[in-house]
Amino acid sequence: MSEKKKPILPTPADTEKCVQIFKAFGNETRYKILYLLSEQGLAVNDIVEAIGISQSAVSHQLKLLRQTGLVISKRDGQRVLYYLADQHVMMIFEAVKEHINED
Repeated sequence: MSEKKKPILPTPADTEKCVQIFKAFGNETRYKILYLLSEQGLAVNDIVEAIGISQSAVSHQLKLLRQTGLVISKRDGQRVLYYLADQHVMMIFEAVKEHINED
């Protein structure tokens, strides 16, 4: 008779970090912003134009995305460009695209 391995949950801190990331993806506006940034780095004005919401709303959502570690910003002269933080975020997008396109 084989012994069942006891399931182990992540730490409360790790659980909270994961939940915050899923919450970020779970908001339509933030998802659109992340999707745009998966294509290229963009300034706030570029995101405003593409999504069609106010600059303050975009800035607020970008702040939340930076706090979760999904987005980073880099100064380019007078402009600030926003990018996905790393390849892991891109991998999440690709996995979701594959999943929704399955038959």
